[in-house]
Amino acid sequence: MAKKLRICETVLRDGHQSILATRMRYEQMEPVLGLLDEIGYEALECWGGATYDSCLRFLNEDPWERLRKLKANVKNTPLQMLLRGQNLLGYKHYSDDVVEAFCKAAVKNGIDRIRIFDALNDPRNMEAAIKYSKKAGAHVQSAMVYTISPVHTTESFLKVAETLVEMGTDSLCIKDMSGLLGPADAFDLVSTFKKRFGELPIDLHSHFTCGLASTTYWEAAKAGVDIIDTAISPFAHATSQPATETMIEMFKGTEWDLGLDLDKYIPLVDHFRKVKQQIAEEFNLKPASDVIPAVRRYQIPGGMLSNTQNQLNEMGMGDRFFDVMDEMPRVREDLGYPPLVTPTSQIVGTMAMMNVMMGDRYKMVPNEVKDLVRGKYGALPGKISDEIRHTIIDDEEPITCRPADLIEPELAGYTEDLNSKGYTGITEEDVLTYAMFPEVAINFFEANRR
Repeated sequence: MAKKLRICETVLRDGHQSILATRMRYEQMEPVLGLLDEIGYEALECWGGATYDSCLRFLNEDPWERLRKLKANVKNTPLQMLLRGQNLLGYKHYSDDVVEAFCKAAVKNGIDRIRIFDALNDPRNMEAAIKYSKKAGAHVQSAMVYTISPVHTTESFLKVAETLVEMGTDSLCIKDMSGLLGPADAFDLVSTFKKRFGELPIDLHSHFTCGLASTTYWEAAKAGVDIIDTAISPFAHATSQPATETMIEMFKGTEWDLGLDLDKYIPLVDHFRKVKQQIAEEFNLKPASDVIPAVRRYQIPGGMLSNTQNQLNEMGMGDRFFDVMDEMPRVREDLGYPPLVTPTSQIVGTMAMMNVMMGDRYKMVPNEVKDLVRGKYGALPGKISDEIRHTIIDDEEPITCRPADLIEPELAGYTEDLNSKGYTGITEEDVLTYAMFPEVAINFFEANRR
């Protein structure tokens, strides 16, 4: 008999991050936490990603307090978070002592499973987070960012996975953040991983952005995937995951039957439908609803399409949208085919926009692009031509070491900085918040810590 397929439920993190800009409040989660805990999920993704920033910036919530409340109300289901490797939940590399403190604090405050990824699939940028998450007692799920390019093949993903397994990961995740993974490729990739890694659990995380994800999950199940990521229907589809209820129905009666009770979803769907409306009204947001097959052509996340259009409209360049879209794959190729996920999606997108605006490619180059070429974000998947490298960083030699090896310990400095600003009763969690988002943290502390 085939092993039962299991679900990681994303409604409390990636579901609302994808559909409504990460604006769900804890108070909108709390009434149904007990119901969610009774379902029988493999894990409940509820923290990390953009939730940390959003709590502070938009919701006036302490993300650590949110986590503690979640843990107090979810007794049986492992709580999962998303961590950007050496970037943690910020937008730069942090020193190893900050990474260690963060992983330890996350587990202490309630996280059971930590999904760790790096935008470039450079295992060196995940090594410290894997080490310290395991040391803290978490289940570590190492994720490979899926993308399409001439240098991204089943063999290249397998090579990354083998390194992550050597580092001690407890499970692997194929993280298809843009919804680019097609059914045939999913079958091939999962089959290869299962053949190589045997009983090591494989999780597939995809998005419905181009409309393929449900079929992709079906083929992945045939290949032996262990876990799929889904979201309860009000926060599913479009740029989110396939709907949990739909997946239960799709696999019902098959050898991959999820074994979950659909009747339990009736109050959950009703609750989250109301929450969705509340968020849209409070923040004047339009929920993501479109399926965008063009993402496979442009190889970019669906949210990036709308963000780019909005930015161009604000600059009076709305008519140049398709010029920018056509430029993005060219820039991506020039820069060594980085997967497009935070922060590389912003780096490539900005460069493409500037090339179109200036009419002369790489006439003006942001520092982030220069640092990408310098190797400060990690090893690029593909090669950069000598011509492009010289255009961007002249005769500088890119670094070849792990980027974080160049960062001195920072944790004590963040603590001293906060103390010098008059915050003497701060917790270690407060220090970590300040490390992630200094300006946002100070605004939050001014409102809540004085």
